[in-house]
Amino acid sequence: MTGISTHTDARQQQLQHWLHRQLGMPPEPLQPVSGDASARRYFRIHHPEGSRVVMDAPPGTLNSQPFVHVQQLMASAGLRVPYIYAVDLDQGFMLLEDLGDQTYLEALTEDNADELFAQALDALILWQRASRSGELPDYDAAALRRELQLFTDWYLGRHLSVAINPDERRAFDALVEELIYRVSSQGRVWIHRDWMPRNLMPLPDGPGVLDFQDAATGPVTYDVASLFRDAFISWPDDRVAQWLHDYWRIAGMRSVPVAPRYDSFLVDVDWMGVQRHLKVLGIFARLRYRDGKREYLKDAPRFLDYLYAAADRQPGLAPLRDLLDAWHGRASELVR
Repeated sequence: MTGISTHTDARQQQLQHWLHRQLGMPPEPLQPVSGDASARRYFRIHHPEGSRVVMDAPPGTLNSQPFVHVQQLMASAGLRVPYIYAVDLDQGFMLLEDLGDQTYLEALTEDNADELFAQALDALILWQRASRSGELPDYDAAALRRELQLFTDWYLGRHLSVAINPDERRAFDALVEELIYRVSSQGRVWIHRDWMPRNLMPLPDGPGVLDFQDAATGPVTYDVASLFRDAFISWPDDRVAQWLHDYWRIAGMRSVPVAPRYDSFLVDVDWMGVQRHLKVLGIFARLRYRDGKREYLKDAPRFLDYLYAAADRQPGLAPLRDLLDAWHGRASELVR
């Protein structure tokens, strides 16, 4: 415990010295700002010209270059991203514009959801239309497969303590192959990979976009599935259907490569969502058991509901319902 505390104190001293050089001001207490699920930390400082946010991303653990690169791409596309005042990639420090504290997660209500989601979809389409090859990593079949392994290793193996029997393995492997084929067949655009209410901020000049460093080139439905099948908030099916239709109609008019038929687009969203939901269940379990972050798994039931709903809508996903029932049934037996 002492070693961890000493390391943290030394890191903060380095950060304070760096800030002093950047701002020409004596160091002041750092105010923690809510961070993400990684080792990245954020602090707020006050400056005569206004507050700033400081990002601390230890270079031995995190590479901050993608953050800088994606920030430039998003700003060029017309998205509202935090301005970078200063950056030191070797130390892993960054001084950013402070966009405030309120995200979509706190701001959304039944009354303002239509307006806020319309703005989020407009910004998403701007991002997708700016796509070009060679700028971002390819979110390919190998990446999809690695992420699905998180579900079997961490959610099934560690959280449920369930071993997959040979019949289940064959059924799940077949489902994975179909999923990867369908998802890989979609049109490809730039994707944020966490385009969700927690990473969007309601601002006068359009939604502020956060946590974009993992952006890639991938399936066109990835971000819209993330937005409306969120980890922390759910919406009635009829409202989600209207928002999805709005996105599909406008995206198609603006030459974003969505499916030409709306029913086909909805199928694409469901299959893409299933891949993401399985991955997130694995990530939440890993955060709990490897990183000691217990709070994430409390939202696992929401993702299971999304998976069951998709399996009910799409005949090709029906085997997933049977597998989930079997695995959770065995897990229940283990704790009796």
